[in-house]
Amino acid sequence: MKIAVVGTGYVGLTTALLFAELGHDVLAIDIDEEKVKKINEGFCPIYEPGADELLKKHAGKNLKATKDYDIEDRDLIFICVGTPSREDGGMETKYLEEAARQIGRRLKRGSVVVVKSTVLPGTTEKLVVPIIEEESGLKRGEFGVAMNPEFLREGLAIYDTFHPDRIVIGELDKRSGDALEELYRPLKAPILRTSIKVAEMIKYASNAFLAMKISFANEIAILCEKLGIDVYEVMKGVGMDHRISPYFLNAGAGFGGSCFPKDVKALIYLAKKLGYEPKLLTGTLEINEYMPRHVVELAERELGSLKGMKIAILGLAFKPETDDIRETRALPIVKELLKRGARVIGYDPKAMENFKKLVPEIEYAKTAEEAISNADVVIIQADWEEFKNIDFDSFENLKLVVDGRRTARPKKVRYVAVGRGD
Repeated sequence: MKIAVVGTGYVGLTTALLFAELGHDVLAIDIDEEKVKKINEGFCPIYEPGADELLKKHAGKNLKATKDYDIEDRDLIFICVGTPSREDGGMETKYLEEAARQIGRRLKRGSVVVVKSTVLPGTTEKLVVPIIEEESGLKRGEFGVAMNPEFLREGLAIYDTFHPDRIVIGELDKRSGDALEELYRPLKAPILRTSIKVAEMIKYASNAFLAMKISFANEIAILCEKLGIDVYEVMKGVGMDHRISPYFLNAGAGFGGSCFPKDVKALIYLAKKLGYEPKLLTGTLEINEYMPRHVVELAERELGSLKGMKIAILGLAFKPETDDIRETRALPIVKELLKRGARVIGYDPKAMENFKKLVPEIEYAKTAEEAISNADVVIIQADWEEFKNIDFDSFENLKLVVDGRRTARPKKVRYVAVGRGD
């Protein structure tokens, strides 16, 4: 098939690489000229394990990037642009609308437009389709429409793309659903075909549920600290129940990234528009907003005032194996520390340049060891593998390790962790 993918972020690029690996002719479209250049030269514009090798294999062959919407000969056009949060928690649609306009101006009769961006229920049919109809002069039915949500974990996006738990196809018409089912057949994953609105809601409900599991574990963690027990032991027992599973039950500094925070906010916004106050969703966000402050409070509980103290933050990305700093819990931790008069030193294996753009006023170290050697306190925010091998006891200046991700195991240095009550 001839496929176009609009947007080359985590979702768009991994989607394009999947279809290229499956032998299709893929055109990746992005407005960022630097991204387009890098992709065509075989260099990955984002840090995502496994993407570099696939891009070098297919770039310039059956995968090409362009700024132009040359989609006249494309059978399937996937929309993978961002839908970030607005100030009111609602979904920003300007990138989606522009993609729909550009597609409509070049769309051929019979092509199928597939929305893969995360959009609130009703968006594809009430916003995307009318724009395409207006720009193309075609009516739904003369072109196909489907909604195909992604369920990727950054840092494991390539694996998740090639080994999905399920493939959800929301179809406006059977022909569109059939085309997508045929496209994904080689992956041998369970396929669920639904209406478009149901597919849109499946994405939000999935992310909200996973975010809720994390906040639930974090609230139980605070109780465990007060009871003198370890939340990780508790959640190990809880997760052994097949109805619950052990995934997303690790207590820590909270969740971040491009999906969970914005998707929970968008669902809250939608619920309120529909006249309902979503207490569970609201509580999920409230707990998440509190956890970075709780991490700082753990340090204060052990040492008293943090004013004038040198504190190293290890892990600036929202999680390991990514350079993505969107909604990273490192940011509110740093802000809390600065508010309390601490001197902050940051380090991350991949995300430092991105974090510097947000917080240029703190110090940055070239290595984790350099950051620790200049610090009184270490706060571990993201559990990169390299942090697990650090001998914290070898740093004579170090007074305390605050572990937000259960990464360190010092024997001599004072140690506290989220949810560890002893």
